[in-house]
Amino acid sequence: MSSGFWVGRRVFLTGHTGFKGSWLALWLQQLGAHVTGYALTPSTQPNLFSLAGVADGMDSCLGDVRDGAALSRAMQSAQPEVVIHMAAQALVQYGYQNPVETYATNVMGTVNLMEAVRACSSIRVVLSVTSDKCYDNKEWVWGYREHEALGGYDPYSSSKAAAELVTGAYRTSYLEAQGVAVASARAGNVIGGGDWAANRLVPDVLSAFAQGRAAHIRNPNAVRPWQHVLEPLSGYLSLCEHLYRKPLDFAGAWNFGPREEDAQPVRWVVEQLAATWGEGTAWELDTREQPHEAQCLKLDVSKAYAKLHWRPQWALEQALGQTVQWYRHHGKGGDMRSLTLEQIAAYPSPMAAAPH
Repeated sequence: MSSGFWVGRRVFLTGHTGFKGSWLALWLQQLGAHVTGYALTPSTQPNLFSLAGVADGMDSCLGDVRDGAALSRAMQSAQPEVVIHMAAQALVQYGYQNPVETYATNVMGTVNLMEAVRACSSIRVVLSVTSDKCYDNKEWVWGYREHEALGGYDPYSSSKAAAELVTGAYRTSYLEAQGVAVASARAGNVIGGGDWAANRLVPDVLSAFAQGRAAHIRNPNAVRPWQHVLEPLSGYLSLCEHLYRKPLDFAGAWNFGPREEDAQPVRWVVEQLAATWGEGTAWELDTREQPHEAQCLKLDVSKAYAKLHWRPQWALEQALGQTVQWYRHHGKGGDMRSLTLEQIAAYPSPMAAAPH
């Protein structure tokens, strides 16, 4: 990742008020980019966007990706060179409860984004962020590769597969001919400070620990590709740079996941969090009936290794340690913008050890 590439670069970021979006908006600000964000108001209270003062260093527009006209107006006003699309309904269980909203946001929101891009002549690069759950999960013990079948048992997962299809269709039907490089990114289960979404393992566990009660765990044997939020974000930034310089070589789909040994069962993650948090922690099995969830999900990131020279930098133990530090600091009333920026600064460049 080149430190100079982003200086003065005009970036349009959807979903900048969310957990991942707030981290990326802050990182882009630190890199010197001129960032315009487009998103709904934060969906939780508290939230990272407010705690870290993310809006202070960017142009923040409140809007819904389901409103294509408003989205297009905001994009035309910003005249970006790079578009990163992260706005989404991002929760599996919420998708079960609200399928129409999930498809409207994740599928038609992506259509609206691509239509806005078509009408904006300044754009050179588009990155559409989907999910590792876009694959047709066959409970394999090995990682899915980018060319494997898309699918999705539940509304959230299938909406992300559909968003991948939309992205690919707009790339081949319209945007390649306009000279716009288009890629999609599929990340693993991200963790890190500032996530308060419902039914998310790490926030739920740490909230229980902070309150001195036992954490309720739904699926202790489920294996997921856990990674700190900065890991896939570093991949997105690197990919955008490569797309800008060599669009034909880097368009398409990309996985960003952890090292093989960091795809761990839920039980391992909870026990590691408990050891890092310290005394007074406990967890117990949630015996209530739960909707279907895959038991095993891994990503093969060989393509990013070979072509982007991208590497995960933090082992899972370190990622969990950074996360616990963040929530501990918040619990003590600390300055969360400063700590978040410190953690970004402490993250090694994924290109530092890359072959040349």
